[in-house]
Amino acid sequence: MDANTLIGLGFTLLAAALILLFWLRRNKQARPILRPIRAIQGMRRAVGQAVEAGTRLHLSAGRGSLLSPDAASALVSLSVLERIALLSSVSDLPPLATSGDPAVAILTQDTLRGAYRSVNALELYSLERGQLTGLSPFSYAAGTIPVIRNQQVSASILVGHFGVEVGLIADASRQEDHFTLGASDSLTAQAALFAITPDTLIGEELYALPAYTGSNPVHSASLKAQDVLRWLVIFLLFAGAVLGILGVL
Repeated sequence: MDANTLIGLGFTLLAAALILLFWLRRNKQARPILRPIRAIQGMRRAVGQAVEAGTRLHLSAGRGSLLSPDAASALVSLSVLERIALLSSVSDLPPLATSGDPAVAILTQDTLRGAYRSVNALELYSLERGQLTGLSPFSYAAGTIPVIRNQQVSASILVGHFGVEVGLIADASRQEDHFTLGASDSLTAQAALFAITPDTLIGEELYALPAYTGSNPVHSASLKAQDVLRWLVIFLLFAGAVLGILGVL
């Protein structure tokens, strides 16, 4: 193994160890204290309003492949989808999920099925709740836009890997005067979303979504591990700069 591989492996193992440590030390009685993020607060309100009004929630899981680095954002979207399905299980209109990858589409169907099974409402589940709307970027957008406009949707949550096509999806939601939350691991998609909707998550805020929606205690542990690793990286950068000035490096 080369040095870069060893460094990457070391950080991965350290992150896993920190997550396990924080998970084991969690206080089951106390809720984690998280900094407020306006976009996520807006999403919570939109979910509650959709349940009260009997409208539908739409989650778009992007077109990232599970066999690529984009898999992390796809897994985040599945976690958020599960939580949304549980919160809106009493709604007149169950949520819909769209995606641009066949494997992710199957997982959205399975996630919705599992959520409804856990609340003993499996009769509300249908394969049509998780849709593959296109295999190319713009066919995916073209297939998702009719869902936003024709399925009594009141809020769209765009979480996953996107490209510039996410601008078309977000703009369609904006034209319908829907709440729109955007989160992506792509800088291109973040820029497009930021220009269209104020409720855009930037950078690592995407990976904090599961912790904020309360999906699993391990997600809160992962946030604490991220904070430790962030300070570690800052320290290493600062130490490297100082050693460079002193001529050691």
